[in-house]
Amino acid sequence: MAETLVAILLVTTSSIVCRWPPSPVASPRFSRARPDTALGSLHLDNPWRASHPLELPPDPPTESPAPQNDPEREWKRPSAVRDRSTSFSSSGSHRSSGRNSPTKDGSYMHESRSVKDEYDHLLGYSSEFLANLLCPQRSMCHQKFELLVDDLAFIGHPVSAEDNGAWRFKPEKFKAPSDRGRESRIRSRVSQTDRVSSASPPRPASSEKAPAATSSWLQRFHFVMVLDVPDPSSSASGNITKYFDIIYEQIAFPIAAVLFQEQVLSNFVEEESDILGSLKDSCSAKGDEFSSYMAQALEVSSMAPAMKTLYEALKSSSVAYITIHDLPLELQLPPYLDVLLHSEEENEIEFMNPPDDDDYQVWGQEMSFGYRLPSLTAWKTLILLDDSPEGVDPYANLRRSLIGTGDRSLVEGLIKFLEIVSVTLPLADMASLLEWDIETQVFPTVRWLVHHRRAKVVDVVHHGLKTVFTLPAKFDAPLTDLTAEFDKQFAGSGVPSLPRLLSAISTSSSKQSDNHFFASVVQTKEAIHIYHDVVLWMLKRDMLITLHLHIRIVATARLKERVKFAKGRSRDKKAGGRKGHSKLRNQLDADEDLSPPDVAWLSLSPKSAHHYSRSRDPSAGGSRNSRLSELVLRDDSESEGKRRDESETPEEEMDNQSGEEDEASMINDPGRATTLQRRWLSAMSEGKDPALVRRFEQINQYFDGKRTDDEILYRAEISRRELREVLHHYDEYLQTFLHPS
Repeated sequence: MAETLVAILLVTTSSIVCRWPPSPVASPRFSRARPDTALGSLHLDNPWRASHPLELPPDPPTESPAPQNDPEREWKRPSAVRDRSTSFSSSGSHRSSGRNSPTKDGSYMHESRSVKDEYDHLLGYSSEFLANLLCPQRSMCHQKFELLVDDLAFIGHPVSAEDNGAWRFKPEKFKAPSDRGRESRIRSRVSQTDRVSSASPPRPASSEKAPAATSSWLQRFHFVMVLDVPDPSSSASGNITKYFDIIYEQIAFPIAAVLFQEQVLSNFVEEESDILGSLKDSCSAKGDEFSSYMAQALEVSSMAPAMKTLYEALKSSSVAYITIHDLPLELQLPPYLDVLLHSEEENEIEFMNPPDDDDYQVWGQEMSFGYRLPSLTAWKTLILLDDSPEGVDPYANLRRSLIGTGDRSLVEGLIKFLEIVSVTLPLADMASLLEWDIETQVFPTVRWLVHHRRAKVVDVVHHGLKTVFTLPAKFDAPLTDLTAEFDKQFAGSGVPSLPRLLSAISTSSSKQSDNHFFASVVQTKEAIHIYHDVVLWMLKRDMLITLHLHIRIVATARLKERVKFAKGRSRDKKAGGRKGHSKLRNQLDADEDLSPPDVAWLSLSPKSAHHYSRSRDPSAGGSRNSRLSELVLRDDSESEGKRRDESETPEEEMDNQSGEEDEASMINDPGRATTLQRRWLSAMSEGKDPALVRRFEQINQYFDGKRTDDEILYRAEISRRELREVLHHYDEYLQTFLHPS
C-alpha cells in the first residue's frame, strides 16, 4: 500500500474533522511529452514522415510563426485545478497603512487566500463538497463504501445514528441454514457493522451495559482511506478489486467498528469532532498555517496521532500500533500487497510457484495474499524477531496483550512455547517437548506469531552450523547500512566484516566438498557460539538461503543390461519346461494310432476333447482317451499361463519402446514405479546387507528430487546417519544435488 495511499480522513456530514498528512498530494500521471515550441514546426511532421517514407515532405512555409503557449488549451488533471468558488476573497481596493505598493498588496492577498485554501480544500476539492460526498444517506451506511472520483479512490465503512439521533448497536441478524451461497456471504460482510462489538477490543462488563449515547448534532461519520488509483494505461493495473477488498477488510472496517463502538458507549467521535473543530476555527481565524493547526491537534486529540501513526506504518509496510480512546489496536496490511497491482510479467518469480492448497489451508485466507510465506511443515522451524535490550522482558507486551482474554493457561502455554523456540529444533520436536498436537496447537501458534511479525518460518540450522548457505539475488536494505549495523552489533567479537563474510559464503557455495558454513567460515568449535548469533542476525534480515540435499535415482545402462539378461534366462527356463511336455506328447502320439486321421486333437479345447473321448468306445481305448484328455487339458492351461505371463507387463513394453532400455535414465517417481522400474530397484540391492536393503526400500519413494533431506528424515522416521549410510552404499545409482527447499 506504500505506492497508493494518499491520505486518511475522518469525515462528518459537515466537514473533514481530521486528516493526515496535512497536505496530501496524489502521484502524477504518465503523459506524452509536448514538442518543444522553440524548435517551431521542425519535428512536428514526424508522424507524416513515418507513414510516407518514400515521399518528400511538403515545403515548409517561408515564415511560420512559432506556436504560442496557450494555458487554456493545455489539459490538466481535474484534481490539479483547485476549486476556489468558496475560497476566501478579499477586496482588491483594500489597503492598509504602510502597504501602498500594488505588488505587496497582491502578495498579501495571495498569502491569505493560500492559508484559507489549506483549511477548506483538499486534493483539489472543497472540504464541504468532499464531506457531502463521503457521508452518504442513512440507507447507504453500515456497508462497504467504494467511490472513484477522477484518479482517486475513497474506501471506508460509513455508519449512522438511529432516526431519533441515538447511537446504539444493531441487533444481530440470524439467517436460516438454507441461506447459502455467494449472496449470503456478501450480505454477511455487508452487515458486519451490526456485530461491531465482537470485532472490536473487549470493554469491561460495566461499559458494555451502558445505555445508548445520544448525540447533539452528529448523525453520521466516516473513516476513509484515500488511494491513488493506478493508471490503467500503465503496467500497474493488476487485480485492483482484490487490492481494495484487502484494504477494506483489514484496515477500514476494523477502525470503523472501534469508532462506532466508542461512539455508542461514550459519544467519543462527537467529542473529538468538537475539540478538533473548535481548534481549527481558532487557528484559521488567527491566520495560522495549517501545519501549526495539525501540530496542536496531535497534542489535544487522540484521533490525530492515531491517524498519523497508521499512515506512516502503512506507507512503510510495517505494523501500526495505535490507541483509540485507550483501546490498543494492532493493524497491518500484507507486506507485499502492492504486488497485486503489477502484471505477472513484472513479478514472474512470484507467480512461478503459487502456494499449494495445503498452504492456503494452514496459513488461512487472511495470510494467503501478499505475505510470501514458505510452506508451514513439521520439518521447518521458527526464528523470533523480537530484539529486546538487555534487562527487558521480551514477552512483557505479549502477556499484556493476551491477559485480557481471561485464559491464563493459553498465555502460559504460549510463553512456554516461545522459551523453547530454537532454529536448531524442527517444529515436530517442539511439539514433542511440549506434548502438543502439531496440527491443532503448534501450527496455529506459529501462524499467530508470523501474522503479528514476531517470528518467521525458516529452515532448520544444524547445531554445529554444518548447514550450506547461499546468498539471495538482492538484499532488502543497502549493503552500506547493513554493514554499519553489523559492525555495531558484533564489534570486538573477532568476527570479520560483513563484506568478507558474504564473500566467504558466496565462494563456499560453489565448492564440491566442505561447502557448509562451519568449514568455510567458522572452522573452530570455540567460535560456534558467536557465529550462531551471526547466522540468526542474517536470517532475520533475509540475507541467507539454506540449501538442502535432494536425491534422485539413476538406472544405469549396466544395471538395465543385467536385469535384461536375468529376465532372458528366466524365460529360457520356462521355455525348456514347455519343450519337455511337447516331447512327451509326441511320443505318446507315435506309440498309438487310435485317433482318426481327420481329427486334429491338438486343436481341441478341453470341452471338445472331453466330448470326443466320451464319444469313443469305452472298451476300445478308454485308458488312452483318459490320458489324452489329461494331456490336452494340461497343454491348454500351460498355454493360457504363458499368454498371461506375456501380457502382464505392458509397462515394460512401453519402457522398451521409449528407447531408454540401453542407456541410463532417471526413475522420476519411485513411489509409483512401473514393473520394469521395480526390477531395476531390486537389482540395485543385490549383494547388500538385508537391513540396508529394507531401509532403501523404505525411503526410496522419497528420492524424486523434490523432497529435501529434512523432509525425508521426518517422513521416513530415520536418523541422518542412517540416511548417509544408504547414500554411501547406493552411491552408484543416486544423483544428489543442493537446492533451496
